[in-house]
Amino acid sequence: MPTRTADLALLGVAVVWGSSYLATKELATGDTVFGVLAMRFVLAAAALAVLIGPRLRRVTAPELTSGMLCGTVLWAVYACETYGVTRTSACNAGLLMALTIVVTPLLHGARGVPARFYAAGSTAVAGCVLLTQAQGFGPPGIGDAVIGAAAVLRAGHVTLLGRVTAGRELDITRMALVQLATVAILSVGLATVTGESVNALAGGMSPGDWLLLLYLALACTVFAFVVQVRAVQRSTPARVSLLLGTEPLWAAVLGAALASDPVTAAGVCGAALVVCGTVWGQRLLAPDGRADIRCQGGVRKSRRNPAGGIGRNVNY
Repeated sequence: MPTRTADLALLGVAVVWGSSYLATKELATGDTVFGVLAMRFVLAAAALAVLIGPRLRRVTAPELTSGMLCGTVLWAVYACETYGVTRTSACNAGLLMALTIVVTPLLHGARGVPARFYAAGSTAVAGCVLLTQAQGFGPPGIGDAVIGAAAVLRAGHVTLLGRVTAGRELDITRMALVQLATVAILSVGLATVTGESVNALAGGMSPGDWLLLLYLALACTVFAFVVQVRAVQRSTPARVSLLLGTEPLWAAVLGAALASDPVTAAGVCGAALVVCGTVWGQRLLAPDGRADIRCQGGVRKSRRNPAGGIGRNVNY
C-alpha cells in the first residue's frame, strides 16, 4: 500500500469511526444495547473469519487466552459506548471518546511522557468540560458520564493489549477475531439474560436499520481493522496519529450536519479544544517519526513507545 494511499485509507478510517456514533444512535436504544452489539459483532467476526480463512487453523493458545481477556474489556467499552450514545448527542459522544488519547499514556506511568503532554491533555479535558456544559451549566448528563467511562475503559484496553503482546510474536489478526468473537458471545449472553430477544429485534428492523448494522459491522469494525494493520506499515506514528486523531472532528461535523445536533458557542469551543489537545498529545508521543507497531504478515512485534503511544493504531 503506497504511502499516499495509506494516508487516504487512514483518513477514511477516521471518517467511518466519526460516523459510527451517529449510526449507533440511529440504530440502538437504551433497551436494545446488547441485542445490537450481538448482531454487530456476530457479523463482524464472521466477516473477518472469512477474510483470514486458513490462518484460523494456526491459532495458538496464547492468542486465544489473550484475545479472550482483551475481548472482555473491549465488550465493556462497546457496552458503555453504545448505551452512552443513546443518552447524549453523537457529536458529544465522539468528542468525549477522544479522552482515550489523554488517559492511555497516563496508565503507562509518567515516565517517558513529555511534560508538554499534560498541557495537551488539559486542553482536551477543558474542551470536554465545555461540551458537557454546552446546553447550560449543570452536572454532566448520564450519557456523557457513561461515554467518559467508555473512554477510560478504551484506554485500559489499549494498555492491556500492549502488555499481553509485549515481547511475544502473536498474530494480531487472529487475536482480533478472538476479541470480536468474545464481544459477540458476551453480548448474545447478556441479551438473553436481560430479555432483549435478538430474533425479535432483527425481525423488527427496517432495511435502513440493516444497512446501518452492516455499516457498523463491516466498515467501522472489519474495514477499519484491516486498513490499520496494512497502513501502519507504510506510515509513521505522527502521521497515523494525526489522521486518526481527526475522528472527533468528523463525529462533530457529521452529528451537526446530519442529526442537527445543537451548535452553541461553548460546544464549538469545546470541540476545537478537544481536537487540538488530542492531536497535539498524539504528536508529542511519537516525536521520532518511527512506527511503534511493526506488522510483518500480521504478527505483532514487541517494539513499543515507552510513553504508551499506541493510541488507537490497532483498534477494532
